[in-house]
Amino acid sequence: MSNPIACIRLKNPWHLLATGFGSGLSPVIPGTMGTLAAIPFYLALSYLSLSLYFFVIVCSSLVGLIICQKTADDMGVHDHGAIVWDEFVGFWITMVAVQYSGGSSIGDWHWILAGFVLFRFFDMVKPWPISWLDRHVKGGLGIMLDDIVAGVIAGICLFLLMFFYA
Repeated sequence: MSNPIACIRLKNPWHLLATGFGSGLSPVIPGTMGTLAAIPFYLALSYLSLSLYFFVIVCSSLVGLIICQKTADDMGVHDHGAIVWDEFVGFWITMVAVQYSGGSSIGDWHWILAGFVLFRFFDMVKPWPISWLDRHVKGGLGIMLDDIVAGVIAGICLFLLMFFYA
């Protein structure tokens, strides 16, 4: 099929989640749109304890392996730009730094913006080892893993920013 997006059916729960509730279907910068769509979910998750927040991230990552693989198979394209569940999880991982800090930082738009910019930077630029993972790990794991690592690196940077500037 010449247009993989034509294979997406938002009534299919795998497709709905993989496309970030349709945000990944944006014709421009779908990864960025997916990350933007992850922010309201982060705000809801921010009310959880740190341990429960981690639990949601682990579950979302594991389910993401299936979500992304099934959707990529249906589209016939590995890691198509419309698949943004990995951006959701990567952003949530980045924001662990804010969750860890606790207190008034949670929900502060400055730190949400900083986390957003840092995650998008590492997800788009893909410095090593993210670029290596992106090229060499395939399937649902490959789709998820580069964004998980981008989220970890962005989260470390965000934590350092918070440590020195908060």
